[in-house]
Amino acid sequence: MILEPSLDISAVHDLLVDKIRNYFASAGKKKAVLGLSGGIDSAIVAALGVDALGAENVHGILMPSEYSSLSSVTDSIELANNLGISYDIVPIEKIYKRAMIEMFRFFELGKWSVAQENLQARLRGTILMTWSNRFDALLLNTSNKSELFTGYGTLYGDLCGAIMVIADLYKVQVYELSDYENALHDHEVIPEAILAKAPSAELRPNQKDTDSLPPYDQLDPVLHALCEEELSPEQVVAGGVDKALVDRVVRLKKGAAFKVMQIPPVLTVGSHPIVPAFKQI
Repeated sequence: MILEPSLDISAVHDLLVDKIRNYFASAGKKKAVLGLSGGIDSAIVAALGVDALGAENVHGILMPSEYSSLSSVTDSIELANNLGISYDIVPIEKIYKRAMIEMFRFFELGKWSVAQENLQARLRGTILMTWSNRFDALLLNTSNKSELFTGYGTLYGDLCGAIMVIADLYKVQVYELSDYENALHDHEVIPEAILAKAPSAELRPNQKDTDSLPPYDQLDPVLHALCEEELSPEQVVAGGVDKALVDRVVRLKKGAAFKVMQIPPVLTVGSHPIVPAFKQI
């Protein structure tokens, strides 16, 4: 399955750049900050931020934990150098362990749970928002539409920010936009290592997105059929998609609805954005 109709990626790029630039101008802000994870989402948002605001106005923060791979750090540094942006490295392992010690007796966090994953995301969100406040910058959110529709994000953690830059793009479209971004320049902007790696939140040992979600090349067409094409689950199944996959996607989508209602404004590029009109930019 593929996403039909496909987006005009060059037009999407230009639209997102214009909307970032206009949003910052209307807010009276010049500087942007974002977390650099070593993944494709933060890489393309950083590149779009540079296209819109200039490299001198974009700052990245790397926040590795004990579960972060070395390549996540080195890939992020390579990206920052390719873009010409400044960056800081703020390890969260000591902060996280201290928070765990302080909360042990209250929340019984000794046995591994999603609460511990979310705590890491919220510590990163706090660091980013503190930098934003201190240096009068706006935080660029890096979550995509696939993650938002399925609840693969942490409220008050990686879902925080001033604007959601790629929240109207499915994961497969994020890759397409990243390829386009590289083609715009006479040198590699987004490192090949970032484009090639398996997506992971790196919130527990050896974690992959596919531990929690169907592979994006299966997930995104189903979401597209349900949302953009406005087909019923029964119609999607009748079109030849495995019923178990469709049922799973529908469950994930329903379970994520409460999170979607709380996300920041979304830069829209299509006709079926994930949020109500008052949250569209």
